[in-house]
Amino acid sequence: MFEFAGKVAVITGAGSGFGRAFAQKGAALGMKLVLADVNAEELARSVDALRAAGADAIGVPADVSNAGEVEALARAALDAFGKVHLLFNNAGVGSGGFLWESSANDWSWVFGVNVMGVAHGVRVFTPIMLAQNEPAHIVNTASVAGLLSPPAMGIYNASKHAVVSLTETLYHDLKLAQAGSQTGSQAAAAAGLVGCSLLCPAFVPTGIADAERSRPAELRNASRPTRSQIAAGKQLQRAVQSGKLAAADVADITFEAIAARRFYIITHPAIMATVRLRHEDIEQLREPSDPMSLKPEVKNAE
Repeated sequence: MFEFAGKVAVITGAGSGFGRAFAQKGAALGMKLVLADVNAEELARSVDALRAAGADAIGVPADVSNAGEVEALARAALDAFGKVHLLFNNAGVGSGGFLWESSANDWSWVFGVNVMGVAHGVRVFTPIMLAQNEPAHIVNTASVAGLLSPPAMGIYNASKHAVVSLTETLYHDLKLAQAGSQTGSQAAAAAGLVGCSLLCPAFVPTGIADAERSRPAELRNASRPTRSQIAAGKQLQRAVQSGKLAAADVADITFEAIAARRFYIITHPAIMATVRLRHEDIEQLREPSDPMSLKPEVKNAE
């Protein structure tokens, strides 16, 4: 079992949504918190609220798509608390519409945050955790969009598929590195000190539908949104607001999974029927099924 009390958690995207809920849950469990977000005002609100409730927390404004800023986040965490035991690579953004109508800026922005943000977190924090020789854990936030390919969500789907593969590979790499670092009984004792989990939530009322506000000026589009992009945005707003689980519920599920050292974290199990359908398509070499063809099961995912 992973112990939380007195340990240090670093959480990206902590200004709202899942990140803020992870911070609140971590504080309730007695963790020390290092919070990061590209939105300095929202970050300050999260930190202030946690401190007012008695938590030991600091905030570090950071754009996770920037390698140097993630490195600075790690230095700030170590300067403040000396160690890092739990990392949530959680910051994420989204962009919708037909794939061919998506701009180079759309690709750069979404992949910069969703993929490179996770990659920078893994690259910077994993060596720190391995060197500590203490239990530590990494949680990468993907999505059910990393397990399925819904229409008009191409860039987001591709980014979250990348996070799924990255995290599954990280699991194997950590096993190999820790088993091969020592020999004999020492290896058995040390193996598995640093683990990881893959979080794949479905629609939950968070700020992901309003992520456009955090897009940097240099990656904004000069042209107006297309009809498919407008329609995708409206559909995302409806889907997010109709979510039956709250961010706090996802945080509870996630911390339970970390405590048990469980890799796959599926917050909406009813979605698995659609995941199985996709896997059957692949196994039987048939054309991809519409991910919404089992819409009742997806819509009622609890």
